[in-house]
Amino acid sequence: MYINENKIDIDEIKTTPIHKSYKCLILSWCVRLFLQFFSTVAAVLSWYLYNYFIALVVLMLSFVVMGIVRSKLRQSSIPINQQEHGYSDAQIASWFTQQYLCKPTT
Repeated sequence: MYINENKIDIDEIKTTPIHKSYKCLILSWCVRLFLQFFSTVAAVLSWYLYNYFIALVVLMLSFVVMGIVRSKLRQSSIPINQQEHGYSDAQIASWFTQQYLCKPTT
């Protein structure tokens, strides 16, 4: 937000991208599932393969790792003036897919 004499210029807030192609929708959906369920899948898989003590450690470590991954995706794909807003995993996946995987060719 910029203040010039008596009027205020407010930066335009872009909406979360909506994908029009089927390929982009599938990619966004896959990134969303990865962000939402990787920690749980990793813990259940380690519980099945080893035991529940290791599964608890894997669960805690995967929460930390997925938090870092989610933060990096958010910081790299969402515009700088909108990063203070809260975004869900679906919105982060949509922004990331639009910025890096499905760039418009105009």
